[in-house]
Amino acid sequence: MTIGVIAKLPIQEGKTAEFEAFFNELAQQVRANEPGNIAYQLTKSRTEPNVYKVLELYKDQDALTHHGGTDYFKAAGPKFAAVLAGRPEIEYLDGVG
Repeated sequence: MTIGVIAKLPIQEGKTAEFEAFFNELAQQVRANEPGNIAYQLTKSRTEPNVYKVLELYKDQDALTHHGGTDYFKAAGPKFAAVLAGRPEIEYLDGVG
């Protein structure tokens, strides 16, 4: 069963370019090294300034678990901490059909 994730990330004023740069590097790693990842897309809110949402889709729970355990995802933790303006909101979704 596919697993979806929507991560809402509030970013500090003046840190959006830094965030986008390192996130795009992370996304390249995910796409190149995770065959169980179907989609990993950064989007920016049209209505909330400095709010981004990551839209993720994984083949199954094993693929999602693998993603969270990768060295490059773990290494991104301090980079996220340096730019976040608040706690991320993570929603997990089950695929239908």
